[in-house]
Amino acid sequence: MENWREISEDIVESLLEDGSNPEVLYEVEHHFVCEDFDKLEQAALAAFKLGYDVEEPAELELEEGGTIWGFDIVVECELDVEAIMEDVDKLAALATQTGVEYDGWGTYFQE
Repeated sequence: MENWREISEDIVESLLEDGSNPEVLYEVEHHFVCEDFDKLEQAALAAFKLGYDVEEPAELELEEGGTIWGFDIVVECELDVEAIMEDVDKLAALATQTGVEYDGWGTYFQE
């Protein structure tokens, strides 16, 4: 597993340095991928049961060719490493339990 805390700190720091508004709520998208659609569907259902807003799974094309399945979970929260890490920890554990890959998170600049 990658060091999600360090990655999260870098993302938040970069957004704030670029002038993103620290006072608004952000839509944080947590990404999941798996070659096995059934496993991905089980992970999506498990996340939904935990109360997360789960987007529809989609087939994604890989840069090197081939396809993989993925879905996002969208969480509205402050641009705060601790708040984001609470979800990262839960969702990375869920991914491990269901046999899919937690592929990180992202958000968008807010003025």
